[in-house]
Amino acid sequence: MVLGESCTIKIKLEHESMAYSDFSLLKVRDTFSLTLEETRNLFLTVGGVQPSDLLKQLLNENLTLATAINSEKARSEFLIAPILSEVRRQLNYQISLFSGTEFNIDPAKGLSGFCDFILSASGEQYFISAPVVTVIEAKNENIIAGLGQCTATMIAAQIFNQRAGNDIKVIYGVVTSGTAWKFLTLEQNTVCIDSIEYHVNAVDKILGIILQTFESSLSKTLV
Repeated sequence: MVLGESCTIKIKLEHESMAYSDFSLLKVRDTFSLTLEETRNLFLTVGGVQPSDLLKQLLNENLTLATAINSEKARSEFLIAPILSEVRRQLNYQISLFSGTEFNIDPAKGLSGFCDFILSASGEQYFISAPVVTVIEAKNENIIAGLGQCTATMIAAQIFNQRAGNDIKVIYGVVTSGTAWKFLTLEQNTVCIDSIEYHVNAVDKILGIILQTFESSLSKTLV
């Protein structure tokens, strides 16, 4: 720089808004004034549902492959997606399944970003309508680390439903690594976390839990 030459230094400060993945369980609790409850056997009375031969074959072939590759993408494609597709199949395609979809509900509050999977109570596959179960796969198989992200997405789903005039009492969420599945519920401002983790070997129970969220909470929608 030549002596006497004026020099202007511009510093650009960028505000990086939060997204679902930025929420820890503690942060989402404090941000949205939630009550957290850990409930043992939250779905104790829910019976298992027999998986189709197709799902049995897919899991039998894919389990070893997914765990050997051990990436989020592999677990998502080879384990999670087939199970969620089975849910849609067993409900006669009356619901829709979204994967890697942007779900921006309230960016100012950090309720924005992409959701790994969303199940909605509509057969319409071109847009999201009334999501009930949001599925977030845990990073590096760390289920606990995914609880905050899942809860934030459930809050977004609750707001989305309310805006649509769809008064669904309970929002369901799942944190899964593909092999382990942990379920949550959101009712008003109370989040219940099931202390039980279901292994993919108990896929009948996993199917039963997800299916009952539609059969009970969305019975009017699916008539």
